[in-house]
Amino acid sequence: MYIANQLKAKIMKDNKMLNYIKEVLENMPTDWLGLTTHRLDIYNEKLAKTQFLEQLEVLYKDNNATTSALSVLPTAYDYIRLGHPLSCLLEWGIAHLQQLKANSVLSFSSKTVPILAILRKNLLDNKKTQIVYTDSLPACFDAEVLEQVYGYHFELKKVNKLSEITAFDGSTVLVTQQDEIGTVELNPNIDFFISIYGSLGSVLLVNGEQNERYISDIQHVRRRETVAMTPADSLTALQSLVAESTITKQENTIQQDKASVLKSIKEITGSPIEPLVATSGLSIQYAIMMGLVHDALENHEGKAIKIIVPPNCYGGTNDQARRVAACVANVSVVDLPVDGDNDMVQSIDRILAEMAEEDAVPYIIAEIPTNPRVEVPDLEQLKAVLTKVRKTPTGATAIDPVFILDQTFCPNVHFLGEGKILSTVRTISYASGSKFPSGGKCTAGYCVGNAKTTALMQKIEKHLALCDNEATALQYEILAKQMPSMNERIHAAYLHTRTFVNFIREVLPTAKINFVSEELAAEGFTPSVFSLDLPTKGKTAAEKETYKRALNLKLINLMITKIPNESKFCVSYGQLKGCYWTVPATSTQGTTKEGDKDYIVRASLSPNLDLELHQQVFLDFVENIR
Repeated sequence: MYIANQLKAKIMKDNKMLNYIKEVLENMPTDWLGLTTHRLDIYNEKLAKTQFLEQLEVLYKDNNATTSALSVLPTAYDYIRLGHPLSCLLEWGIAHLQQLKANSVLSFSSKTVPILAILRKNLLDNKKTQIVYTDSLPACFDAEVLEQVYGYHFELKKVNKLSEITAFDGSTVLVTQQDEIGTVELNPNIDFFISIYGSLGSVLLVNGEQNERYISDIQHVRRRETVAMTPADSLTALQSLVAESTITKQENTIQQDKASVLKSIKEITGSPIEPLVATSGLSIQYAIMMGLVHDALENHEGKAIKIIVPPNCYGGTNDQARRVAACVANVSVVDLPVDGDNDMVQSIDRILAEMAEEDAVPYIIAEIPTNPRVEVPDLEQLKAVLTKVRKTPTGATAIDPVFILDQTFCPNVHFLGEGKILSTVRTISYASGSKFPSGGKCTAGYCVGNAKTTALMQKIEKHLALCDNEATALQYEILAKQMPSMNERIHAAYLHTRTFVNFIREVLPTAKINFVSEELAAEGFTPSVFSLDLPTKGKTAAEKETYKRALNLKLINLMITKIPNESKFCVSYGQLKGCYWTVPATSTQGTTKEGDKDYIVRASLSPNLDLELHQQVFLDFVENIR
């Protein structure tokens, strides 16, 4: 009788929870489905997901699912590629059903990356992994490449029923194909349950207290090498969960949308070869990294592979490069100083000379313009140092570099086509699609190459497929709609930015502004982002720095409170409307070394905003600090 009552109580509790989720889905704010970035002023990175879920639990207990209550929940993650309200809600619901902690459930847009996340952790911990499956592993799972390129070690075992799974000296991962979001039987011999849900992606369950130490590492893989299940796909999964039915197959137009997107990218970039489109900028960057590592292992066996990267560039780029180096034995990172008193061209020339001395394989990652100082190197000099023939100590010709160009700030500049500045250098260019390509409507990123990179792009495509990180059908649909107008939006946003920068120079001449010159703009470099080093006060360097950091936040807070409909404390760029403010040191440079961080204000303007109002509020700020 006691067990029967327990079961009845659980069913009632589950039904209450599912009914609550159904009500939430009916009343959810539109931003839950449509935003790619959220306000940093209502986001605590140390409490990512947990703060959102704690307050959601309060609403659940009060049976409150009103739109107004849901709208004021704290930001779950600053980027939706890391997670978002709907992915958190899905994970929370599954955790409730499985009687697990909410952080023990993680959803992925990829079918394979959750497996890779566990393999990575066990590689670094020198622990064995057994991957068990019932039907089949995802078609893109390439065991040979995972062992030879990624360095992962594992055993594969097919079973007919779960009772065949016995204790294993290491981690046991169960991979199953499902067509309905529901519960699984938590066998104590299984450490990780990965349920694959077709085109939606996958959900990972971490089983047992002994495996909780994996959670932050798995989350970090989701942060750096892939994306969470997207908002639209999370919604489909949630609808299946509450209806307790099979997943409804979503109609799409991916064939024509993909063709349209690839055509647009080739036209915009001038690339002569087929582009690749991924679920995010970091997803495509990871495919680039692993594709190049694969090429080096095949064509330069035994040689050191060097990833040369600016220490103060976007934190995700910096962190990802170091994460690759941590896993692959002969890969290491070399710092490339590019900003401030350092010249990118001189730094590359010096480092490539060192690489020739070591007979190493050099892969250079650089942003043009740089972030956040918005600097552009002398491109003729850059071409000269990249094409310079160098010799190894034995007199052999040194391996020529591959230049990996983050073109997010100026995705419209032609670097790669025939006769263009980098057409004779092996160059891969990529951009974050959550910026100008989609106008902030999705996270998809893409990469292109010049004629000298055809073989490299094939390797990159292989690793994009292995990680199951190609853009989703909806992402292709959004890009197909947004990319044709991208260059016009870039131009309009640049004009706003130039006007605002000139205004600031006039009303606050003591501020140092980092923005492209009129001459660079005439050459096609028309970003709509600038950085602002505000004037400071104090007797010592520490006092001056403290004053400036407080002033940064004073400016940002004034902007977002006076113009709440347009100004956001946010890391984004290239949105369709509004103005975005951030301090790179506390957002985009979050994982870089403290000494390399920039505690300055970075602002980005869109083609659609009330520029006069922004100027007036900035003038109010200036008058208050005089």
